[in-house]
Amino acid sequence: MTSFASKMFCRVERLCHHLPVVLNTFLVFSITGEVSYLVLVEAPLEAEQKKTEWSAWWKVVHLLAQYFMLGNICWNALLFLRTSPSIKGVFLGGEGMGQGWRYCYTCETHTPPRCSHCYDCKVCVLRRDHHCVFFGQCVGFRNYRFFLSCLLFMWSGLLYATLMNAEVFIVILKEGVTVHSVLLLLIPWIMLVSGQVSARAFAFAFIADTCVVGFLLVSAFFFFHLFLLFRGQTTREWYSSRRPYSLGLLGNLRHALGVRWYFCWLCPLIPSPLPGDGINFQVTGSLEPTR
Repeated sequence: MTSFASKMFCRVERLCHHLPVVLNTFLVFSITGEVSYLVLVEAPLEAEQKKTEWSAWWKVVHLLAQYFMLGNICWNALLFLRTSPSIKGVFLGGEGMGQGWRYCYTCETHTPPRCSHCYDCKVCVLRRDHHCVFFGQCVGFRNYRFFLSCLLFMWSGLLYATLMNAEVFIVILKEGVTVHSVLLLLIPWIMLVSGQVSARAFAFAFIADTCVVGFLLVSAFFFFHLFLLFRGQTTREWYSSRRPYSLGLLGNLRHALGVRWYFCWLCPLIPSPLPGDGINFQVTGSLEPTR
């Protein structure tokens, strides 16, 4: 009985581990499909313009833009998940141990500065920033570029989708701000279950709401991490108000995104080797936390 319970617990744990990735993937492709429908079928053009050559080019440009963003989101997310930020396979011994090194009793090894143990990943992570619950993996030294690039294109994609869905809000509110229209925007699920709206109206209202909420949420994450990037900090260091590894704006960009930091964000396939090894860092300030 105990063995069966432990097996079921492990299966549930694995399911919960992959659930955020599956949910995010579903939302990203749902939003892309809905915006593609808006562009192809209900593009915000005048009736006499819909059959012109300009209309065709307008749609092509919009489709190329949104699938460029979708491709970058998916590819960066895939590389983020496939790039391990942990200490596995990294030689940490030798004579380089000094100030800032600690001993991890869980991993049973000495770990370098800016490295810490993640109890979700069950391993120490080099230059650990935080454990991302949306991807189910830690953000660390080797995968930070893909994480930030994914946030960038999610932010731009959601901004684009929100602007494209502005017409949906206009259509819902075209007869005035009524209780029905407000409830459709705020609680579309309840309106669908109670039979107050059609499935089509629910789908448009739900995805439009998701775009707005997602844009606000991703904006907060994206600009917070840009702030940390410019300061040369990790999330853990921001909590303690320490900036001992800041190398200036250009130096911080180079050490976080690689030697081609100025354009590697355009495509995850552009090689941009990191100048460091994730173990040794140039100290430019006090290692003691400020109060």
